[in-house]
Amino acid sequence: MRILYFSRDYTTHDHRFLSALAKTEHKVFYLRLEKRGHTLEDRSLPPEIEQVHWKGGQRPAKFSQGLSLLADLTRVIQRVQPDLVHAGPIQRAAFLVALSGFKPLVSMSWGYDLIQDAKRNSPWRWATRYTLQRSAALVGDSEIIRQLAIQYGMHPEHIVTFPWGVELERYNVATFERSNSQIFTLLSTRGWEPIYGVEVIARAFVRAARQLKENHGPQLNLLMLGNGSQAGMLRRIFQEGGVQEQVHMPGQIGQADLPRYYHMADLYLSASHSDGASISLLEALASGLPALVSDIPGNREWITPGETGWWFPDGDVPALTQAILDAVARRDQLPEMRRRARWLAELRADWNKNFLELDKAYQLALGNTK
Repeated sequence: MRILYFSRDYTTHDHRFLSALAKTEHKVFYLRLEKRGHTLEDRSLPPEIEQVHWKGGQRPAKFSQGLSLLADLTRVIQRVQPDLVHAGPIQRAAFLVALSGFKPLVSMSWGYDLIQDAKRNSPWRWATRYTLQRSAALVGDSEIIRQLAIQYGMHPEHIVTFPWGVELERYNVATFERSNSQIFTLLSTRGWEPIYGVEVIARAFVRAARQLKENHGPQLNLLMLGNGSQAGMLRRIFQEGGVQEQVHMPGQIGQADLPRYYHMADLYLSASHSDGASISLLEALASGLPALVSDIPGNREWITPGETGWWFPDGDVPALTQAILDAVARRDQLPEMRRRARWLAELRADWNKNFLELDKAYQLALGNTK
């Protein structure tokens, strides 16, 4: 089968999908809609994948380029002659394919497209409905994505849901026990952008670290990976709070180094305001790391309070502060929670198993065009 894989950019998730597709019998072509300002994936495209060069993919895409990109996409489809097009996010790559009239289209939700973008305004809602109504199948990573897709007109039987998962062998657990009871380390791996709630983490960490110091408790440290537009604000919060010596900010970490940081931590933190099945959360679970996460639908599908972690009300700094302090006080419970976290990842987040579900979407799409 000839597949045209059309995505917004080249990210870690794209690399994983394309690497897995490269091992199949399919002939896969890769089309990139835009190239944003910062590097999202440092690994090369798998050699078995043929990248298609066209008018897009060189710079951030603009609405004013829509007609030109649509015309060139039509040319690409005519040249490649794919049996199906796999495209996402919904209102960007998949929308262009829907406008071209090509069938069958397998749309892939990236989470934010249905959770956030579809709610922006009437044109974005229209683009969402237009695309889903012309999709032969939809791939989503969580129940919240499934429910939203149905609300926007996708036929329930045409949706294939599976967590994108992680490569379990990369995140295997070094030990379930922690050796230093006088230091408690938190880990944040999300981008430093408003949607990920990193300001909430920073302010809660300052409060919790101060309180533990005043009460002669364990030293609280924070590993804060990543970068983004809120870097200056985060550093100011830590400096003004007098905790900068307890925060390590190594920047954007390559995929090869990520497991080491998960193994250095006692507890994973995410204050994201919006998520499907967060890959960062699944990486933490695969590493045997309990998670303290915002109480949003995507996180509730993975975290059972007291078993694999805890929730806190989304955006609530005092609540997150108290939840951190409670986790430190309950650190004797963490070894068992670490075992449960790894078990959950093995049960539901194995990328090598979950990827096989993608073929169901392909076969469903081909069947829906007959």
